[in-house]
Amino acid sequence: MASSEITLEAVSSISDIPAEDWNACSNPQGCTSGTGRSDSPKLAAHSAGGSKSAYNPFVSHAFLAAAEGSGSATARTGWAPRHLVARVGGKIAGVVPCYLKSHSRGEYVFDRGWADAFERAGGRYYPKLQVSVPFTPATGPRLLVRDGFDRERIGSALASGLIALCGVSKASSVHVTFAREEEWKLLAQHGFLQRTDQQFHWHNQGFASFDDFLATLNSRHRKQIKRERREAVAAGVTIHWLTGSELTEEAWDAFFNFYMETGSRKWGRPYLTREFFSLIGESMAEDVLLVMARRNNRWIAGAINFIGSDTLFGRNWGAIEHHPFLHFEVCYYQAMEFAIKHRLRIVEAGAQGEHKIARGYLPQTTYSAHYIADRSLRRAIDDYLQRERAYVAEAGRELAELGPFRKAADEAP
Repeated sequence: MASSEITLEAVSSISDIPAEDWNACSNPQGCTSGTGRSDSPKLAAHSAGGSKSAYNPFVSHAFLAAAEGSGSATARTGWAPRHLVARVGGKIAGVVPCYLKSHSRGEYVFDRGWADAFERAGGRYYPKLQVSVPFTPATGPRLLVRDGFDRERIGSALASGLIALCGVSKASSVHVTFAREEEWKLLAQHGFLQRTDQQFHWHNQGFASFDDFLATLNSRHRKQIKRERREAVAAGVTIHWLTGSELTEEAWDAFFNFYMETGSRKWGRPYLTREFFSLIGESMAEDVLLVMARRNNRWIAGAINFIGSDTLFGRNWGAIEHHPFLHFEVCYYQAMEFAIKHRLRIVEAGAQGEHKIARGYLPQTTYSAHYIADRSLRRAIDDYLQRERAYVAEAGRELAELGPFRKAADEAP
């Protein structure tokens, strides 16, 4: 099969690709969703040494279908699906989650300055092609190749196919964001420009409890976190983990209220519709963790997380009551507790936020690759990205030194 001709096509809906075929490419090696509990087959596989390919919920057919089916990621919202499909001998061998965009919102890798400069010079930056998971700044596979096929060959065909699709679509560019490093390097071989940025991730060092984690911190930060956790719940707030069948429509109603309240103040118009949450509750409830805060018999705040085989991905947060440090408790400390309990290696807490460093989240490089069709714009961006990569690397080194961890081996915990 490896020697057969590769054919490529773009489809305008995730529903045009059978879920079985998509998932065989996006999460191969039999990785499927789990329950988010200690007896989960997915989590048990990780605990036993891990699978050959970690499960990533965001590139699952269910997540992307919910984004499209709910009206969150559609042509009307500026996210017109153009998913790329590679076939060998008639069988789907690879796919790429791709969208024709009419704006640069909801991506978390910012190119608005590039668009403004190009348009001032008389160019047309939109539409552009965006290879990503909509509204989701989480690293994961982007050139999705099915097991049993030559990964480099199919990946290269998909990279070339994106460039061809750019021309056919009359797009200015292709942007592959939050890719894995190996994909970033492969895309560079096909003429994509390389960009880096950073997030802040927490790493579970085999802790048996949250106190084990605290013992690795210096005295000042250890006391600070203990105080924040006490004050977060001081007004009679209780914290609850909801997953699986506990994700009722009543819980989704409350969370969507938080999401709209906080999102409207921060972004003007939140991206996700109410239906999106019902759809993921139906199709991937075992991959979802809602951390919810309750006071006086009503929900007052919450954060949604998605569960991978070795990573807990923090996403959206919202609240209708303000309590000191409640955001840190619900979004960061509870995520750590869950990861410790279920032996997950990493907590990704989303985009931005240097304040996470004091809470044990350290800098992690993220990767994106950009194909720019116009040669003049490409040269200008290439020059800029060389300087930006050097800045990001240096900033990461400096921020890592600010971590809260104990420096002296003999400091008492």
